[in-house]
Amino acid sequence: MTELGPVAWAPAPIRTERLVLREPEARDRAAFIELFASSEVRTYLGGPRPRDELERAVPEVPGRRPGVFAVDRDGAMIGIVTLDRRDAERPGHVRPDAGDAELSYMFLPEAWGCGYAAEACAAALDWFAGALPGEPVVLCTQTANDRSMRLAAKLGFTEVERFEEYGAEQWFGVWSSVTPSG
Repeated sequence: MTELGPVAWAPAPIRTERLVLREPEARDRAAFIELFASSEVRTYLGGPRPRDELERAVPEVPGRRPGVFAVDRDGAMIGIVTLDRRDAERPGHVRPDAGDAELSYMFLPEAWGCGYAAEACAAALDWFAGALPGEPVVLCTQTANDRSMRLAAKLGFTEVERFEEYGAEQWFGVWSSVTPSG
């Protein structure tokens, strides 16, 4: 998030049954590069970025900024969950000031299908609800991304609208801490 308001970053690591959500560390660099270079991971996110470009561009400690959680399973990063402020220039907003908190996530393909994304995102939403009570969170995904659509429903996001962006139909939903997170 560009501005977390009164929330101190980074929070203490968040532990779930199988995962730890923590601040990114230098040991996560290779996994960050893999996420952004993977054609599977980036299918609905504008495609993969060239690995050589990422090797040059990704800092020693990647993703170290407010709102970025490294998702750790047994001591290794398997994905990231991010809470950012949605760009006011993009379509899709629920707040009049367009400062919506937006949930996003990427997981390595070997972590798919195990429920890790749902577990990590639910933990991040629970943390957010405690840090900024009552503030809604939005999520935007391509309607063609079946996995992401199922995850949004499982997490308790409710559809607000659909629109065209990046040459594809987008699903835009909202989650509130007064709605069970699944």
